[in-house]
Amino acid sequence: RCDVNKVCSDLERPSCSHITLISDAAPGAGGAPSDTHAVKESPQRLIITPSCFSPDPEYNVYTRFMKSHRCYDLVPTSSKLVVFDTSLQVKKAFFALVSNGVRAAPLWDSKKQCFVGMLTITDFINILHRYYKSPLVQIYELEEHKIETWREVYLQGSFKPLVSISPNASLYDAVSSLLKNKIHRLPVIDPLTGNTLYILTHKRILKFLKLFISEMPKPAFLSQTLEELNIGTFEKIAVVRADTPLYTALGIFVDQRVSALPVVDDKGRVVDIYSKFDVINLAAEKTYNNLDVTVTKALQHRSQYFEGVLTCHRHETLEAIINRLVEAEVHRLVVVDEQEVVKGIVSLSDILQALVLTNAGKVEERDGDNFCDIGKVH
Repeated sequence: RCDVNKVCSDLERPSCSHITLISDAAPGAGGAPSDTHAVKESPQRLIITPSCFSPDPEYNVYTRFMKSHRCYDLVPTSSKLVVFDTSLQVKKAFFALVSNGVRAAPLWDSKKQCFVGMLTITDFINILHRYYKSPLVQIYELEEHKIETWREVYLQGSFKPLVSISPNASLYDAVSSLLKNKIHRLPVIDPLTGNTLYILTHKRILKFLKLFISEMPKPAFLSQTLEELNIGTFEKIAVVRADTPLYTALGIFVDQRVSALPVVDDKGRVVDIYSKFDVINLAAEKTYNNLDVTVTKALQHRSQYFEGVLTCHRHETLEAIINRLVEAEVHRLVVVDEQEVVKGIVSLSDILQALVLTNAGKVEERDGDNFCDIGKVH
């Protein structure tokens, strides 16, 4: 049973947050956290004056902005958070991800009485790739394993602490943690109660920044091109063809740790894209027992309308790239040449690295105690 409030996709905070624990245990068994409602104060509007920022074009206004805001500022009062007990079967967990429209969930260990990790689509991919044999052999491990069993097999004792962040930490710390640990989701955990409040992502942070970007001084580098700024990945780009077996594509996800694979034709021109998120459709359609089908066949199961591959060119400005990423709400753009041949990938992490961390050292040196006063008013 899963009873979850509707997702609030915008950045306002109209009502409350709702946390639902999904477990095979009886309600209240094992000391699992119960459904939690947390009401926050009314939304606040930020008043940002030009005096808050240095006119020096070398000063990174976005780094300063991230350091002056907390992770709490991004936590909506109406959102969806699904939590899995580690005793839950893996199969049920992935079906729950699909039915609730979420990409990841914090893992609660009833024995330890704490959050111990995250279950993501990457786990689903790893399970499929590790245990798949043929369309004639059912993936027993996916059908029968519990989450805790999978973690013991996959991690083999090399358990690393859950990477999380306090709601009082700055957004700069959040961006640094995401990029340093090479993760895409960062749980915001209340240090006093131990409750997970929200899951921060690159997309959420960039969208928040975009809300205020017009009120800040415009740095000169926004008008520079991707090529001039050297933003993106342009070497050893992993691609697949339309007839590539799905199992091979999953192997590339596992081995090269990429989040999406451009699908190209015989001339290297991009015709589609297969992302990690598309893999969850195998659970939605219950077609994960046949990974010998082609990538093109697998893409026919896309649950949402697909508008085509979003691309860009190296001669486009950083500002244009940011606008396209935010407006389309995608995680990456495929960089192509004039013939639509794949040349690279620009991801949200590339953008945040360039905007927030590139000149962070200079900000540290010049950041005064009373340099900026940002007022908050109701």
